[in-house]
Amino acid sequence: MAPHREGHDRVLVSTRILAGVIVPFLLLAFVVLFPDPADTSVFAWQIKPSMSAMVLASVYVGGAYFFLRVVTAKRWHEVAGGFVPVATFASLMGIGTILHWDKFIHSNVAFWLWVALYFTTPFLVFAVFFRNHHEFASGTGTEVMLAPPAAAAIVVGGALAVATSAFLYLFPTTAVHVWPWPLTPLTARMLGAIFALGLAGLGALRERRWSAARLLFQVAGFMLVLILVAGLRARNEFDAGNPLTWLFAVGFVATALAMLTCYLRMESRAGRAAP
Repeated sequence: MAPHREGHDRVLVSTRILAGVIVPFLLLAFVVLFPDPADTSVFAWQIKPSMSAMVLASVYVGGAYFFLRVVTAKRWHEVAGGFVPVATFASLMGIGTILHWDKFIHSNVAFWLWVALYFTTPFLVFAVFFRNHHEFASGTGTEVMLAPPAAAAIVVGGALAVATSAFLYLFPTTAVHVWPWPLTPLTARMLGAIFALGLAGLGALRERRWSAARLLFQVAGFMLVLILVAGLRARNEFDAGNPLTWLFAVGFVATALAMLTCYLRMESRAGRAAP
């Protein structure tokens, strides 16, 4: 068997170009959805209530930050962990569009931008990932690594997110009846696609370099903070009698604090280890 060829850890030009093309679409969607989430009449579809619109907007601006960093990244392994989760998210959004075609506002320009994005992005993101992954280079053994308990916690969190994704996407009518804020089958599947981003956490099973996790922590933390802000803005839309309301509130706050603590500790270790 031929030995595995180590790559040069480069981010290819094709990867940078695709990332740069995607960013404006995500920023535009954020601007449409987050400042005034109660009015999404110019978007691809009418999202109700405002909490669902703001959650989607939070993911979009997090994705914009991720792809901006891809454009300027110096090493492939620092950004590689986000590509499969993003492509999976986009795939599920595209499938959801087909399943709920009649719910979209076909007369809006935003709808056709949505279709163009989600009917092409999954293939393009997977394509550049597999092409660029030939450049992947494993660690030298001197890098700062996530501690086993931290890596295990990240994997468990990712697995829970993926399980939630499967529930929301496969059983949307059931999700409508148990979710903390009002959903439709379409918004349930939209949230299912968002929770599929938790696939990034499963990457800690094999890749424990902090340099590979740093950007994913930043993106996830950014999105979590915006979702918590969204929850405060849309607090009247939650069912206070639903135990999941409080489980989500406590869980999201605890996750954000745990991620911040881990991030600061790892950055401190990385700073001390730097030559």
